[in-house]
Amino acid sequence: MGFTSYMEIALEEARAAGARGEVPVGAVLVGPSGVVARAGNRVRELHDPTAHAEVLVIREGCRLIGAERVPGHDLYVTLEPCPMCAAAISGARIARLYYGAADPKSGGVEVGAKVFSHPQCHHVPEIYDGIGAEPASALLRAFFAERRGG
Repeated sequence: MGFTSYMEIALEEARAAGARGEVPVGAVLVGPSGVVARAGNRVRELHDPTAHAEVLVIREGCRLIGAERVPGHDLYVTLEPCPMCAAAISGARIARLYYGAADPKSGGVEVGAKVFSHPQCHHVPEIYDGIGAEPASALLRAFFAERRGG
């Protein structure tokens, strides 16, 4: 059985988030049977600084599974997770993290805090970056260009 990417679903969620006026980031949680949960950012809508796509899918996945962790599950996200989301990914025991665009300003995986490289990090997922990076980057560039007025 070959590799199946679920990044297109994450990109759909990112597009929907952008259409709602949110920063266009989307995520999808995938288990052995397929998609468990999907979400886009809802920070503004919910008035919640923790309502990042990654946190929302982890919360929903845990709720649906009935557990506080989701080992054996993969997370696809369109943008490199921030430090808060990286810590949530570790706490949820996500098996594999796939992300699209790098985030040199606020990333928490390959830049900045590098959460998974700290000895206090209790679980490190397998990490695969750059999957769907170009469409994810294009969404973000367009969103912020529009906010800046062109």
